[in-house]
Amino acid sequence: MLLKTTINRRDFIKRTSAAAISTMGLGAPLAGLLSSCGSGTLPSTADSVILLFMAGGMAHTETFDPKKFTPFRKGMEAKEVLSTFPSIPTKLDGIHFSEGLENIASVMDKGTLIRSYIAADLGHILHTRHQYHFHTCYEPPQSVMVPHLGSWIAKEKGALNPVIPPFINIGQRFTVGEGEELKAFHSAGFLGSEYGPFLIPDPSAGLDAVRPPIGMDSKRFESRNQLYKDLISAGPMGEFGSDYQKESLSRSMEQAYMLLNSPEAKAFDLSQEPKESYDKYNTGKFGLGCLLAKRLIEQGARYITVTTEYEPFFGWDTHDNGHTRLKDMKKLIDSPIAQLIKDLDQSGRLERTLVIVASEFSRDMLTEGRPDLKVKDQVEVPDIIEDMKNYGMHRHFTDGCSVLMFGGGIRRGHVFGKTADERPCKTIENPIKIDSIHQTIYHALGIPADLKYEIEKRPFYTTPDGHGRVEHGLLA
Repeated sequence: MLLKTTINRRDFIKRTSAAAISTMGLGAPLAGLLSSCGSGTLPSTADSVILLFMAGGMAHTETFDPKKFTPFRKGMEAKEVLSTFPSIPTKLDGIHFSEGLENIASVMDKGTLIRSYIAADLGHILHTRHQYHFHTCYEPPQSVMVPHLGSWIAKEKGALNPVIPPFINIGQRFTVGEGEELKAFHSAGFLGSEYGPFLIPDPSAGLDAVRPPIGMDSKRFESRNQLYKDLISAGPMGEFGSDYQKESLSRSMEQAYMLLNSPEAKAFDLSQEPKESYDKYNTGKFGLGCLLAKRLIEQGARYITVTTEYEPFFGWDTHDNGHTRLKDMKKLIDSPIAQLIKDLDQSGRLERTLVIVASEFSRDMLTEGRPDLKVKDQVEVPDIIEDMKNYGMHRHFTDGCSVLMFGGGIRRGHVFGKTADERPCKTIENPIKIDSIHQTIYHALGIPADLKYEIEKRPFYTTPDGHGRVEHGLLA
């Protein structure tokens, strides 16, 4: 029996309009989208993007960039510990992953492993600040609502299928710690809510669950839908935002309504998936999110984020028991990620679908921040480890992180960059930062680097001041 949960129609409306409400309700209304310019559309190697986001800080030395393995023993020195898992071979000669990622290791001939991503220096480390930076390319706070990467893509490339929302976010709730901070970057900002994320906190909740409740006939449903439109234009919401923003919110609701009544809605219902395939993905909410992403790509989705979900002190946010908790996290991600790559490759869709596996930053046993710019320690790490709960990577590390990229014009069987083998395990070759990651994604989709919009009489680029540069070393 496949798991199905239900949400009500009001929750569905909240999902489709969340980005617009946050834009229209914070501070003075924006002047709206005035104009855009750029060098025009470029040749593309990708049509769609799937970002698999390891929210909470995935340690590079415990996953895709293992160092010397030191097994746990009472009385060991903390400074000895670089990796708490032995390494395993991958499909690439001489390249190893950390134990527990055997399935992803088996598909690395289909993509590129980046071992030299450097996260930003944002002062005292707060996950949602770094996640904001990763997803928007801009450091918070900003004077305008900044569009998410997925919103830029939705705006510039449009929908592949007019029924399927061009930007879909799977797996993140906003009722957890730092929920308001998470909302800040799950937004289309000044681009308008029709380009904002269609939010699916639980992938097992199919679209059948958001149809009119039993007992509500189509006439009453149509009446409610019209009432909501009236509220946008003339009600309390009509007092905020420019005409552009209100029209965009209206269009987003029309798109949602069209989706609910379309045959493509079945793509959201995981009970339609054959059991054999379903079971390969079913490691939990993240695994089912990967399955849903596959189904939506088959129906013409443009941009999808699937996240392991950020909730403080859970998941990858390992402030203690790092080794034991990573065992569970690897079980959660290893099979679904590999299966997604295999399925997309077998169907021929990987060639035009860019898949990215990333986290906001890495972790280390001793260093908080980076070696030459340390910040206040947030975790107490004893010099001598006597308890298993202290065995693992518990501090936030920004100077060397791993990113995987597959398909969409990315090189196959390639390793980019390098980190040091001894602490601090920082980037020592080919450093790459978020503006280059973003601009490389845009380039693959045919979006030029000089694209900008004029907002409140100043240019606003996809990367800060338009300085993001394509990293051609990642491209085939």
